Amino acid sequence: MSYDTTIGWSLVTSGIVTLLLAFLPGDSLYWGIGLLVLGIIIMSRRLV
Repeated sequence: MSYDTTIGWSLVTSGIVTLLLAFLPGDSLYWGIGLLVLGIIIMSRRLV
């Protein structure tokens, strides 16, 4: 059951990030890299 929840949250956050990248100023590549790094930091803190 947690697997389905994880997929659901992943899809929701992907949609939100896609919308953010469309509206944020500047190059979306840098925003994408920044959000990816932020996500990795958050996940690594949660695992420890």
